[in-house]
Amino acid sequence: MSMAYENLLVDCSEQIATVTINRPKVLNALNARTVEELGACFQSLEQDSGVRAVILTGAGEKAFVAGADISELATYSPQQAQECALRGQAVLHRIEHLGKPAIAAINGFALGGGCELALACSFRIASQTARLGQPEVKLGIIPGYGGSQRLPRLIGKGMALEMILSGEPLSAEEALRWGLVNRVVPAEQLLATAREIARKIIANAPLAIRYCLEAVHQGMDEPLDQGLFLESTLFGMAFATEDMREGTRAFLEKRPPRFAGR
Repeated sequence: MSMAYENLLVDCSEQIATVTINRPKVLNALNARTVEELGACFQSLEQDSGVRAVILTGAGEKAFVAGADISELATYSPQQAQECALRGQAVLHRIEHLGKPAIAAINGFALGGGCELALACSFRIASQTARLGQPEVKLGIIPGYGGSQRLPRLIGKGMALEMILSGEPLSAEEALRWGLVNRVVPAEQLLATAREIARKIIANAPLAIRYCLEAVHQGMDEPLDQGLFLESTLFGMAFATEDMREGTRAFLEKRPPRFAGR
């Protein structure tokens, strides 16, 4: 499967889609067209039953996404800026709630909107050369694509405020210590590592994966008792699936399961 976009490259093999933001001459900066294409791309991937996991990365060796396209931002009125933020937030919400794991393979700079894009993914793998940050205050603005909300939920309020208020980026190793990324690997191993993790995930039951993602994304923002009730509801729903019967039967019969996503 392949899709044609102006600023994205999309390839699918072994039920894993790799989406590459392809503007290397401007360090893969997010302009309005790229954000629009990301929304359309992930809508298509969400609906494609042949895709079980997505890897998101940037073209070239320097950047995942180095931020927003400042030449565009500099022209916005306050109303246009808010509309831009809302459009970007909607696209990142689609990525976060894809119903399938989205893995950010961070191959260089992930700054501003690039860091926010990585935050919307299920988790993040970084190359040793990666640098992550929210430098918006250095431009006289604030994060607009969810950085002020997702970052503290991921690494804690104090750490997030240090990143956001200083505007200084973290090295890959610092990001690992702060809990911003899951792993740091040599650049030449980045995509192979992301694919290895994706293969391990898609060996499991598709509906169970979807329910796990829903339980975590929705439950973590609820009071504990409501989150636990959501978990029990999804736990019960899993018992209505053919995959549950196949998984338990395969375990008892000591054989690999053959999940059908039903």
